Amino acid sequence: MRAELAALSRILAVVNRAALWIAGIGLVFMTLFVAWQVFGRYVLNQSPSWTEPASLLLMSWFILLGSAVGVREGNHLGFEIALHYAPHGLRQIMLAVTEVLVMLFGIAMAWYGTSLAVETWSALMPGLPIPQGFDYVPLAVGGVLIALFSLEKLVRLLLAGEDVPLVRADEPHLVAVKE
Repeated sequence: MRAELAALSRILAVVNRAALWIAGIGLVFMTLFVAWQVFGRYVLNQSPSWTEPASLLLMSWFILLGSAVGVREGNHLGFEIALHYAPHGLRQIMLAVTEVLVMLFGIAMAWYGTSLAVETWSALMPGLPIPQGFDYVPLAVGGVLIALFSLEKLVRLLLAGEDVPLVRADEPHLVAVKE
């Protein structure tokens, strides 16, 4: 069981790293597109029509992929004071319930994002010659990744008996709760 979990974790680590890189590249391109828009507007007196919708689409990608990475790495917002003071058994239950809720949220994002993409696929996006449905693809992909990463954490928590740390390893100034 541990070998399968380790193999799955390695695969999801690669997916996580790819999502992070894609989000970072999207942020860089969005910044370049906005700079081109400003240059075109104020220097050339002619704004390119494609830069704003392309920037918004890239922003959707890097926000939703970055959110999924945050779920896997535990960087998302949370109210952890109750976890800090809860006994070990209760803390495990609270962590499991949290992961189930996050996973359900990711599934809902993926379901409704896919539905919106399908329903709007026939219309063209203003300013870009691509289907309007592309606006909702990041919602679906981000939802799938959030659900997968949360499921991974839930499986590690429940089946492998691993305690999900309350702090990240790269924050040595914080002390993790251990019993």
